[in-house]
Amino acid sequence: MGAHDGVPGQAPLKHPIFGLAIVGLGASLAPLDIAVNVALPAITGHFGLALGDVQWLVICYVLVYGSLMLVCGKLGDLFGHRLIFRIGLVISAIACAACAAAPDWPLFLWARASQGVGTALALSCTPALATSLFPESARTRALAGFGMAMSISATLGPFLGGILVELWGWPAVYWVRVPIALVALALSGLLPSPKPSPRPFDAVGAVLIAACMSTLLLSIVLSQRREAPTLWVLALFVASLAILFAYVRRARHVAEPIIRPGLFADPAFAVPNVMNVLANLAGFSILLLTPYYLVNILKLSALMSGLVLAVSFVGSLTGAPLSAWLVARIGQRRTAFAGIVVVGLGLLPLAFTNAGTPVTLVALLLFAQGIGHGVLAVAYTDIVTATLEVRDRGVGGSLAQLTRTLGTVSGAALLTALQAGGAAGLSGAEGFLAGYRHAFLTVGGGLLLALLLSLAVPRAWSRRG
Repeated sequence: MGAHDGVPGQAPLKHPIFGLAIVGLGASLAPLDIAVNVALPAITGHFGLALGDVQWLVICYVLVYGSLMLVCGKLGDLFGHRLIFRIGLVISAIACAACAAAPDWPLFLWARASQGVGTALALSCTPALATSLFPESARTRALAGFGMAMSISATLGPFLGGILVELWGWPAVYWVRVPIALVALALSGLLPSPKPSPRPFDAVGAVLIAACMSTLLLSIVLSQRREAPTLWVLALFVASLAILFAYVRRARHVAEPIIRPGLFADPAFAVPNVMNVLANLAGFSILLLTPYYLVNILKLSALMSGLVLAVSFVGSLTGAPLSAWLVARIGQRRTAFAGIVVVGLGLLPLAFTNAGTPVTLVALLLFAQGIGHGVLAVAYTDIVTATLEVRDRGVGGSLAQLTRTLGTVSGAALLTALQAGGAAGLSGAEGFLAGYRHAFLTVGGGLLLALLLSLAVPRAWSRRG
């Protein structure tokens, strides 16, 4: 689908950049959820929760949208990306309003889960919509523009959250997204909308793949909770593998599976997907552990800490157009490879920061690491998008979002354990820094080691493109 593909009777969009802005506005609802992190203490106090209970606010949202992402991408391919995007915006607006107005905790969690449904529907189709606005020759530039929009939203999230909570209380972090969703919905009629595909939808396969992802994500989440029995975690993980096996068997015998398992038999496709999971796992150390370093070790204010952390997202914003420039010159795979190298090398020196490290140096390291993520995100999404057929662009875009989610959820579980293990036997600032160093060295070095080992996989990085 090119820049001038549209429905009969609908004039083609004369200014694709405006269309990209509409897609970016709708997609911003997901990265703006970072604002909720700022509101967690206020939400905990409002509902009278124990500190551990508030984690379900994050868990139920991530579980729902992570489980449904591939299925929603397939729905977009079959029924039109614009239609699924618009349905997602409607559900997101209603769910955000319900979160803000929820009278009790159980209803809040139901609204939060509904928000996950809206996010899955809207976000899964945004890369496909972005590329549909431009000729195929400009696909990488379209993905870079989309990546920049997501980085801008992620940069603004923490500051917006702090301002809103300070002025109007925690419900404001949800209310603010209602008009954003409605404006994007109103403007989305300008986006191209192809005719629905006559291909069948595999409902049984959709249930299997959603069940596989939900049990896998839940096993990862529960693995970091001490009160969760180890047997439950293992049972859920084994169940996810069993369901995956059932899906693969079924996919071989249906004309139109949600995603073709055979794609992952090709190292040129499988290895970049695995490395994107690992890169996002390693990079999540910035969001999970660095805030504590900035506040407790460098003694920065909450506002200053937010500014320093935002430098990482500014790096991602810079890396997106750089990635498009590099892809045009050295290809997708070399660009993605370079992005992973920069992510790993950016994490290693952060492991050796301490109370005497200048804030400027920390910010520079975060900026460099962010550039790596920006470069990787665009090049990797371009690899996935180019590998799948044009008619499966929704599945391709949703797969790119899903591997990122798998990485961050896995990172939340692993990084907490690594930090605790490194700090064993120590206390206070000394204990934190020991655990911080251990976590960053392990994930940064582990990422580079995994990348080095991937070079031994035939054709993983050598295929042209």
